[in-house]
Amino acid sequence: MKAVRMYAPGDLRVEEVSIPEIEEDEVLVKVMAVGICGSDIPRANKYGAHVSPIILGHEFGGIIVKKGEKAGNFEVGDHVTATPLIPCYSCHWCREGQYSLCDHYDYYGSRRDGAMAQYIAVKTSNLLKVDRKVPFEDIATVDPCANALHAMFKAGFRPGETVCIFGAGAIGLFAVQYAKIQGAGKIITVDVWDKKLIMAKEAGADCVMNSLHTDVIQEVKDVTGGIGADVVIDFSGSPAAQKQCIRCARKQGKVVLLGISHQGLALSEEEVDYVMRSEIEIVGSWNSFTKPFPGRDWTESIKLYENGMSAKGIISHRIGLEDVPEVFKKIDAGGYFFSKIMIFPNGQEAA
Repeated sequence: MKAVRMYAPGDLRVEEVSIPEIEEDEVLVKVMAVGICGSDIPRANKYGAHVSPIILGHEFGGIIVKKGEKAGNFEVGDHVTATPLIPCYSCHWCREGQYSLCDHYDYYGSRRDGAMAQYIAVKTSNLLKVDRKVPFEDIATVDPCANALHAMFKAGFRPGETVCIFGAGAIGLFAVQYAKIQGAGKIITVDVWDKKLIMAKEAGADCVMNSLHTDVIQEVKDVTGGIGADVVIDFSGSPAAQKQCIRCARKQGKVVLLGISHQGLALSEEEVDYVMRSEIEIVGSWNSFTKPFPGRDWTESIKLYENGMSAKGIISHRIGLEDVPEVFKKIDAGGYFFSKIMIFPNGQEAA
């Protein structure tokens, strides 16, 4: 089969490799669509993975073509996705059902071979069935959608509340869609790309702002009658945006930090004073796995797709495996516009 293997940061190769052998608790999945995650980009271009060479990719949808003897209720022909994290089930956090916080986890695409390939072997404990009416490119975005829902749940979002979303990448756009479906009072989206703000508007945002050209803090206050947003979530990972998030929240509002910056966050005296005097609650959001594994972030995301939600407007590129190395080079060079890049290992026509 063909697969994208990473030998070192910046060294991605499309190669012929053996189709994986499955263990008794695994199935072999024919990968019909696999997305490039935001975490794949620094992994492929800068930091590397825990093992190498490795097949990248952990957001995917496919068809079971072979099952092990202990594959449970899964059958050949089932349309599935899979959670990338494999918990240890024995550490303190796993025993608490907080699988995102597992101390000794395994992970498809960074610690073991992933889904940027024509086939992948997957543990049945990580599999989820999806209705056959859902397109494979939607199935391949259940993971980022689950991450968006995890942040919304961490925020305690309730219908009617004003939501301010920083970062209109794929996860941010899923948060916009979810907020719209759940009846948010007002949805504000902030980004530095006008193209992404157009996508946010199409996804359901009521108000969009380019932080390069406007005073976001003042404008958020203006559109909320001087109060601020009930829920503010940073999906961008930009320290500048994270600081703005704090000042866009209303008194006793909640700020959720999800975007990864790999940088520090220095708050000014004024910002710390605002957090204290306004009783702002700042929380982190990491992954999307709760009890019973994998948890409602995943099951609710699948329900959204089975009830008509679509990732079609969020996908900016549709490519084949052979295009992957060049796309990562373009991203690394900078100035390359993309939202969700979707790969079709067995051909777009087949999917």
